[in-house]
Amino acid sequence: MGVNNIQVGVDIGGTFTDVALEKGEEIFSSKVLTNYAQPEQAIIDGITKAAEAAGVSFSEINTVIHGTTLATNSLIERRGAHTAFITTEGFRDVIEMRTESRFEQYDLNITLPAPLIPRQDRYVIGGRISASGEELIPINHDTLHAVIEKIRQEGYESIAVGLMHSYRNPSHERQVKKALEERLSNVSVSISSDVSPQIREYERFNTVCANAYVKPLMSSYLERLEERLKSCGIACPVYLMHSGGGLISLPTAAEFPVRLLESGPAGGTIYASYIAEKHALKRVVSFDMGGTTAKVCLINNMKPETSRNFEIARSYRFKKGSGMPISIPVIEMVEIGAGGGSVAYVDDLKQIRVGPESAGSEPGPACYGIGGEHPTVTDADLLLGKLDPDGFAGGSMRLDKQAAHTAIGRQISTRLGGAAEEAAYAISEVVDENMANAARMHAVESGCELENYTMIAFGGAAPVHAARLCQKLGVDSLLIPPGAGVGSAIGFLKAPFSYESLRSSVMQLERFDREKANLLIEDMREEVESFVSDAGGDQAYVYELRAYMRYAGQGWEIPIEVSELNLPEGHESQLKNDFIAAYTQLFSHAVDGLDAEVVSWSLNVRSQLPSAAQPYSNDAVDAPKHPIPHTARQIFDASRNRPLSYLVYERSDLPLGARCEGPLVVVETETSTIVPPGYRVQVKMDGCLFIEKNKMEKI
Repeated sequence: MGVNNIQVGVDIGGTFTDVALEKGEEIFSSKVLTNYAQPEQAIIDGITKAAEAAGVSFSEINTVIHGTTLATNSLIERRGAHTAFITTEGFRDVIEMRTESRFEQYDLNITLPAPLIPRQDRYVIGGRISASGEELIPINHDTLHAVIEKIRQEGYESIAVGLMHSYRNPSHERQVKKALEERLSNVSVSISSDVSPQIREYERFNTVCANAYVKPLMSSYLERLEERLKSCGIACPVYLMHSGGGLISLPTAAEFPVRLLESGPAGGTIYASYIAEKHALKRVVSFDMGGTTAKVCLINNMKPETSRNFEIARSYRFKKGSGMPISIPVIEMVEIGAGGGSVAYVDDLKQIRVGPESAGSEPGPACYGIGGEHPTVTDADLLLGKLDPDGFAGGSMRLDKQAAHTAIGRQISTRLGGAAEEAAYAISEVVDENMANAARMHAVESGCELENYTMIAFGGAAPVHAARLCQKLGVDSLLIPPGAGVGSAIGFLKAPFSYESLRSSVMQLERFDREKANLLIEDMREEVESFVSDAGGDQAYVYELRAYMRYAGQGWEIPIEVSELNLPEGHESQLKNDFIAAYTQLFSHAVDGLDAEVVSWSLNVRSQLPSAAQPYSNDAVDAPKHPIPHTARQIFDASRNRPLSYLVYERSDLPLGARCEGPLVVVETETSTIVPPGYRVQVKMDGCLFIEKNKMEKI
């Protein structure tokens, strides 16, 4: 990449807004507190700092790539638009009845999450499409017009439309959308056949409701952002990172904001995949811990695991089914409310709990000194010596240790007894165990053993907690990449232009209609190429086609890679063989006497990116094995349950190839890396800190 091609990645988190500016081979970064009232102002502030460090003007910036948790937070906190939902007569309560499954089978007092759209805001109309896509009953325009009039009177800002079997035939939904747009002005409309044309009405209805719920908020924000950037002299294209790990245009993001729900975490996994490729690591667990949440993702063969569905805001011990299901292409990960700003408290059983509530940036942790009174993970880390009060965020913020001591003492120690430092240790252990439990559950659900994985940690708080998390998970090696504190923002700069289309069309292989399947695939191809080319992607596309298959009569399907975009004659036999092989690998046996069927298809297209270059061997570097530390400080060590003296190194002072034995801490502008006793660190040729357990040391 030439020096003149200057890109900026911006990630808005719940606490900090991270900026990474790429100038040639150099990355310049900044962190500023997120501005909830005007998120775009934090972006301008962050870009200003990074541009000043890089010595470039706003007019020299060629591209801005943005990821945000605004849509996610809007859903979690139920702060979206006043939204109506229109559905088929008889199906008004689908999003409340859910699938009737219980995520905790034996809990008699189970509480299901409330539907996003209350019952009084859900309306029904006559008309019916069959499961095969045929029109059984035409749209009842009298009931439709009556519903539209009611919506006008109630003053809704946004409308979601989800009709039965619209994934097979969207004509009814399009009629409803046309009528709404003709009779109502300044009302946003989302239809499920555009947002998520997939089988299973509960998931599809919930997804279109989520899209409609956040659409006015996100459209307004993206419009303000574009105008604000232009007014500051940044007139370049703006792209958005979507949940599947690629870039889309601003208009596409405004139309389908539900695809942005995991945009920030997706950028982090792209960065982790890039690092995994550079180091030829085939099994990686990505750990991203920011100010509000922690995210864990498995990366196998240098590619993150992906899915067509995910849940947001799991409410019961991270269990599947306890959250809000969203049917969009997404990088598969588990996300919990465990960040630096997560609030600690004592529950009715006199146990310390941490999160999911976060102090965010307004008012922030108590130690920020801007009005926060509740103890947080950051306050605990400060008391334990893991953070330097004078060097936090590169010295741009001075942390108030006394305020942290007071908050923890008042909220925790006075209820449980003991010193504030003991309470801080407990808070740190609880949040680390919460993250470890989430990682274990994600690994079990994916059929993986984390002991065989290398962790790659990034995010402002992750390097502080990563080594302890490795101890709990039995992971022996850890990588902290350069710029780890703004890892997601850097990941945006490594992402391709991409878009994924999903279509459901159930076909048993004994009656497989190859011509119909090829027409559907060609339609998907035109759709994805249109979205990617509109975003600015070139013609060097990479296609990934999957068929989601199951045995006839089963409830769920598994993905099967398909190599041909134009299925040849007799390809159904190849599909069946591939399905049986994949099914046997997952479940150890095939099922005799049952035919297989294709339920859905997915087609992903992405622009071609150059492969990450492999670093040179560190053996060729003549570097001191024991660099001179900057200073030393007392840090409470969890594995010893007592304070130890940790040597402090500036990351910028560590030469390539340097090797050091823990205990030590490596400090940099956006974060600090804790290396406990029994571990050693080596600086790789690309600047990564490689931390591994000393096999000779018992800890």
